[in-house]
Amino acid sequence: MTATDRSLELISTAAQAAADKLAHDIIAYDVSDVLSITDAFLLASAPNDRQVKSIVDEIEERLNKELDAKPVRREGDREARWVLLDYVDIVVHVQHSEERVFYALERLWKDCPELELPADAKATRGKAAEHAKLQAEEDAAEFGELR
Repeated sequence: MTATDRSLELISTAAQAAADKLAHDIIAYDVSDVLSITDAFLLASAPNDRQVKSIVDEIEERLNKELDAKPVRREGDREARWVLLDYVDIVVHVQHSEERVFYALERLWKDCPELELPADAKATRGKAAEHAKLQAEEDAAEFGELR
């Protein structure tokens, strides 16, 4: 079995929405062979809670407006550390960068085929590491100034 056209359409639109809100490391997996509950997973992350929320809101709005899709379930809202949007055909995970590293969902799904994403979404790969490096440099500079 492979992801349906509807699933691919949802994934592509959600990935573009996440990229437009500057999500990091957007990736999608076809999980239809290993899970009967959904066709595909979309993973994205952001360096802070406010941005996680912004990405989630944009994905929801775009899928609703462009594809008339509403999530049947939304979890993890209050803390905005890991928000899950369940659209039945696809499940979207938007995580705070720290949660993304800790839970490493990619390791769980690495044997599943990766789905093709829009160019903007692909361009986000490595952004979390890039952001972490810049943050560490800023922190080191600030720490140096405090001494």
